[in-house]
Amino acid sequence: MKPIVQISLDLTNIDEALETAAMAMRAGVDWLEAGTPLILAEGLHGVKKLRAAFPGVPIVADLKTMDGGYLEAEMMARAGATHVVVMARAHEETIKCVVKAGKDFGVKVMGDNLGCDDMVAAAKWLEDLGCDYIVHHIGYDERRGIAAQGKRMPSPLDQLGAVVEAVNIPVQAVGGLSLQQAIECPAYGAPLVVLGAPLTIDADAFKTADGNLEESLRLICKKIHSYGDVTKMK
Repeated sequence: MKPIVQISLDLTNIDEALETAAMAMRAGVDWLEAGTPLILAEGLHGVKKLRAAFPGVPIVADLKTMDGGYLEAEMMARAGATHVVVMARAHEETIKCVVKAGKDFGVKVMGDNLGCDDMVAAAKWLEDLGCDYIVHHIGYDERRGIAAQGKRMPSPLDQLGAVVEAVNIPVQAVGGLSLQQAIECPAYGAPLVVLGAPLTIDADAFKTADGNLEESLRLICKKIHSYGDVTKMK
């Protein structure tokens, strides 16, 4: 599998999200993600507007589904999402419902292992239940809370290699990665690279010499895409 660049639109305003998405697509991004903040702010209407503006582009709806799995997945599929996210901490039946809806409505299911005691085992469990992708995820609150205690902030890279080895489906790493770490994810065998807040939403996070955010993102996409076949790196 060749690397895929996904931009997470972690914004709360659909107009700003559409503007950011347009810039990202010009720069070479492959997938758009309706981030959780955007879904909370704009709901199905935001996903519909993204679909209308970008026909044919994969759209990930980061629902973080915990219950009502079939209905949530169905609603987002009908709105135009091509991928939905369900949490490993949800009940097994919820995950099965999302997978069933995925089959019924032609959307792919991304299983997220955030908050699991054994993240490697959770990733394998999500695969066994029928998920198409794994989101290996260290949460925002978790990272900040641990750091506030004076302890080392955990990173998805700590166990990324083990997660990749445990499953036979594509993996993405999310949570507190620096821009350089995100770019290096394919070297771990994880082909889905997520660029989101604060990496790309914050215009100060990376700039070319002339401060051109779009050109910077274009260079980042080119670097990630240059990895070639990531599966050979496992």
